Amino acid sequence: MVGAAASVVNRLIAGLPRKQRIQFLDRCETVELTMGSALCGINEPLQHVYFPLVGFISLVISLGRRPPLELGLIGNEGMLGATLALGVNGAPARAIVQGAGSALRMNAEQLRRELRDCPALRPILSRYLYVQLTQLSRSAGCIHFHEVAPRLARWLLMTHDRAHVDHFRLTHELLADMLGVRRSGVTIAAGALKDRKLISYNRGEITVTNRRGLEAASCECYGATVDDYDRHFN
Repeated sequence: MVGAAASVVNRLIAGLPRKQRIQFLDRCETVELTMGSALCGINEPLQHVYFPLVGFISLVISLGRRPPLELGLIGNEGMLGATLALGVNGAPARAIVQGAGSALRMNAEQLRRELRDCPALRPILSRYLYVQLTQLSRSAGCIHFHEVAPRLARWLLMTHDRAHVDHFRLTHELLADMLGVRRSGVTIAAGALKDRKLISYNRGEITVTNRRGLEAASCECYGATVDDYDRHFN
């Protein structure tokens, strides 16, 4: 049963008709998202699906002994486990909480029943899976073609959208892993953004001080990603 912590809306659930939304929420539980916790591994059977409210989940992949590379972020605009709508009981990447918060959780079998009994749910998840696919494609191009500073600005904007606060705990080491670059590259890029007074940071905590300026500093991939989502959910 959902408690008061669910006052923040998950946008996928919010898209359900009122009666179906109430029934769906009654079958969820509110859980904490603990920083660093792994919610699933690559192709592991999903025990639960998660609809974040506050905080965010990173989808990451590792090749050999290299550090994990982030493929995408999931916040209150989406969910972890949408592949169940395709009949696939697994995720294509590891899911790790990178921003503490809360989420609505449902067991995988219950979601299968909802997909059968809630007519509006499947088209919502299908659109979301399409958006995720376009975001993954865009991320691949962004990683290959864009410089570190614009990519860092984009990542901080995506984090800001999902954290629902102006400050969050992110070390340069974590940012380097997520962006797939050396730590020195993140230090230089973050320093440039700080010198422009777009962000501030101290002891692993980053604060967004000029959101509009950070948007201008980002590569075009941030705006395109937002447009992709809004085109299908607004």
